[in-house]
Amino acid sequence: MPAITFTIQKKLEGTLGRVGEIETKHGIIRTPAFVTVGTKATVKALNPEQVEAVGAQVVLSNTYHLYLQPGHERIEKAGGLGKFMNWKGPTMTDSGGFQVFSLGSAYGKGIGKLLKPSTEPILEAASPSGAIEDAKPKLVEIDHDGAMFRSHLDGSAHYFTPEKSIEIQHAIGADMIFAFDECTSPMEPFAYQRQALDRTHRWGKRSLEYHKSAMRGDKNIADEQALFGIVQGGRHEELRKESARATAAMTVDGTPEGGFDGYGIGGSFAKEDMETAVRWVNEILPEDKPRHLLGIGEPEDLFMAVENGCDLFDCTGPTRLGRTGTVFTRKGKLHLPNKQFRDDYAPLDPGCACYACANYTRAYVAHLFHGKEMLAGTLASIHNLYFIVKLVDDMRAAILEGTFNKMKEEFLKEYLK
Repeated sequence: MPAITFTIQKKLEGTLGRVGEIETKHGIIRTPAFVTVGTKATVKALNPEQVEAVGAQVVLSNTYHLYLQPGHERIEKAGGLGKFMNWKGPTMTDSGGFQVFSLGSAYGKGIGKLLKPSTEPILEAASPSGAIEDAKPKLVEIDHDGAMFRSHLDGSAHYFTPEKSIEIQHAIGADMIFAFDECTSPMEPFAYQRQALDRTHRWGKRSLEYHKSAMRGDKNIADEQALFGIVQGGRHEELRKESARATAAMTVDGTPEGGFDGYGIGGSFAKEDMETAVRWVNEILPEDKPRHLLGIGEPEDLFMAVENGCDLFDCTGPTRLGRTGTVFTRKGKLHLPNKQFRDDYAPLDPGCACYACANYTRAYVAHLFHGKEMLAGTLASIHNLYFIVKLVDDMRAAILEGTFNKMKEEFLKEYLK
């Protein structure tokens, strides 16, 4: 029996979007679904019961961070990620590939999954013949076989190969794991993007071969944990399409069963390029396997992802914004520490049914932020996660009901005005 099964229930007419279900060993994920990020085996400021209460179906943790602390061996001894963190639903782990980017070429430059507008002139200046010496990693050194990380905790050196990344993820024990890849910034010139893509494909094949051959006792681990391949290629149509074809075709035995169980769409994006990059990829990837857009969580971007055929998407945004006082509402974001909310006795978002909105006011949560109380981040994070999870659930329902376009138009008209 495969580690996961994916079924499509209905397609969104005129688009690549679809509604489906992913069946895992720890439960069914109804897609499209927002994946809640619990980087270090915890969703920051929340306990698992609070995460479940907002409607979250699946939690994703970070391989690199768990490897450093507490160590994958400890998690394995505890019975795997779910038991270790007391989360009873499906789990995922990324590969550590994003840290190749965040601790490498992006380190200290303020570059994240989406580039800020101020970087756009640099993007336009990058040319296919540009030199690649501009990328000077500070905490990562990349070679043919893998990447050497300098721990952000103590500076110690750790070498990740594709096999090492998969070995660590096997020990952590998530239901769905990712091949080791090199995530690149769209600021990198074409020549570097090409080199990085070739590495990603080599590493993907090695990840797949190791995964399919690994055993846990007398059981093949590939029957218990699903492996997703990663598509890269920056903002270049040629590279994105090449990566989608190469990743979709990878197999250890020449059969579809010997290939990846699903696909991740990786990379750091310029916002204006993201929709086309996702569409290029999903027009090529097999329709019968789930697709995960890595690191995206703004409401307008989630609509784009759903319409262009993504089934899962994760982002630290809801809890990160919540901890700093910013909350989502149907009329856009509010920054609660601002002065006008200190005497505002409305819920965070009128009409919202989350625990925070049902029990507290903007004035109270603003007071908590001004007083630097820990409860502030908890309440704002509960609300933000509920908002995003429910928004994606509403998209799913709208596709099933045939009202997606109307729902999208009405939501974005109010949210973006």
